[in-house]
Amino acid sequence: MSLDELADKEPSSSEEVQLAPSDSKFRSLSPAPIPIPAPPSVRSLVDSVSDERVNIDVVASHQSENGSISTASSTVSLESEKAAYEFLAQTPVRSTDAHLVEFSEAMRTVAKALRRVAEGKAAAQSEAAEWKRKYELETAHKQQSKIKGYNSCISNDLDKLASQLTLETPAPDQLGCCGKHGICAHEVLQDEVPGAIPRSNHKVVGRKASFKLSWGCNGDKNGQHKHDFVSFEKGDITTAERSNKQILLKWESPPQTVLFITKPNSNSVRVLCAEMVRWLRDHKNINIFVEPRVKKEPLMEDSYYNFVQTWDDDEEIKMLHTKVDLIVTLGGDGTVLWAASLFKGPVPPVVAFALGSLGFMTPFPSEQYRELLDNVLNGPFSITLRNRIQCHVIRDTAKDEIVTEEPFLVLNEVTIDRGISSYLTNLEVYCDSSFVTCVQGDGLIISTTSGSTAYSLAAGGSMVHPQVPGILFTPICPHSLSFRPLILPEYVTLRVQVPCNSRGNVWASFDGKDRQQLSPGDALICSISPWPVPTACLVDSTTDFLRSIHEGLHWNLRKSQSFDGPRD
Repeated sequence: MSLDELADKEPSSSEEVQLAPSDSKFRSLSPAPIPIPAPPSVRSLVDSVSDERVNIDVVASHQSENGSISTASSTVSLESEKAAYEFLAQTPVRSTDAHLVEFSEAMRTVAKALRRVAEGKAAAQSEAAEWKRKYELETAHKQQSKIKGYNSCISNDLDKLASQLTLETPAPDQLGCCGKHGICAHEVLQDEVPGAIPRSNHKVVGRKASFKLSWGCNGDKNGQHKHDFVSFEKGDITTAERSNKQILLKWESPPQTVLFITKPNSNSVRVLCAEMVRWLRDHKNINIFVEPRVKKEPLMEDSYYNFVQTWDDDEEIKMLHTKVDLIVTLGGDGTVLWAASLFKGPVPPVVAFALGSLGFMTPFPSEQYRELLDNVLNGPFSITLRNRIQCHVIRDTAKDEIVTEEPFLVLNEVTIDRGISSYLTNLEVYCDSSFVTCVQGDGLIISTTSGSTAYSLAAGGSMVHPQVPGILFTPICPHSLSFRPLILPEYVTLRVQVPCNSRGNVWASFDGKDRQQLSPGDALICSISPWPVPTACLVDSTTDFLRSIHEGLHWNLRKSQSFDGPRD
């Protein structure tokens, strides 16, 4: 019988083993009946087995000497060994190992369940973020659709009213301001934001001046227009003759109200502002608006300037675009940025006089202000439509709905940097639904083409003509040397996300002010605003741009090569 078969048998605690006497001579050597108790421990069980084997060996040696072998001694040996192995099989050690294995399997099952829960949570958060982004895009699309519908309704109402008031057949170019040869004032620079309730104001009398925008061709201001840029003749796609797309503004009614925005803490600017205000009032009978700060200055406290108006609260600022026909800025580019920031919607045309350090957006010299203002008020004149970027901050606390703060409009750039943190910024950037890159460095600049000569240029970005439709994507001191700046098309929407595993917070600033902290999980949505800033040109858009980079940056300025050297 094998040891495995012996171990399968159930032991009996009451069983006793008797040694059969084989010979009286060795009866004294036979052991007494052996009771088999329950094993107190593994140690005692091993000792008992060893004792039994010693006794059996002694008996066998005596039997060898007498020439006979007792079968009873063999039986005792087998049965004792069987009992020992049976109790070894039932020791508590095997039971303890089984419990440990069972506990380990249970912990492994729990770990798998926790991992599935974590993966499900991550997937749910990713899906929620994607739905949030889609909702934002859909909301922006609906708002633009409402604006277009609002414009078409106004145009239809004006056409109906005109047809009721006259019986004559109008000329083709008088069928409405929405002709094929230009852009109306309410198309580009709308008088009101849809849904806004205009407030009555007894200070201003008269309607806002209307104007019309047209395209100039090849530098000529002759009213001819070319709109066909692509030809599909005979199934071939070719580029047709292009115009320079210089935009001209022509007043359809005389401007009546001018807003002055001045650089603070400058005596020369104060004196020039008072002189301009007096000239416009005496010679052009223009209504004047100034900032509350300017209204309280000593020069404006003279009784002569009682006609000068201002605003009292933020609600009046929101409706300022419905009262002002023209903006005059006295200062540098910072003054133009401040003037643009006052208007969250449409912006009236801006005439910027150069009274600052650098003048990329201020082409008009202040010494000739009478002649220049007279040309602008009479029209037509060239303008540059400078795009602005609209920025929405989305906090991580927005769980069930999009909780956005008031949007920020920037004329130059929005900057996301690491602030006082010593860690690299870690930003995830998406363009519409496509992943762009992960920004690791000191930060990121998202700039307009007008801001291409500002912070973006200092960070290695390219200089771009302000009428080129695009968004500049410029990293600040990136950790990777292959991370070069990009220029993206104007119609894309950029999403800058601070990942949840970011080591620290980042900071966003909008045209150098309104600094906002972005924590892990927060996002910044950037897109081109439908409300550009129209700035008047001294000559035209391209000439003014080239002059600004030559005079402001001394672009490619070097000594000419000597002509008295060796020749071919």
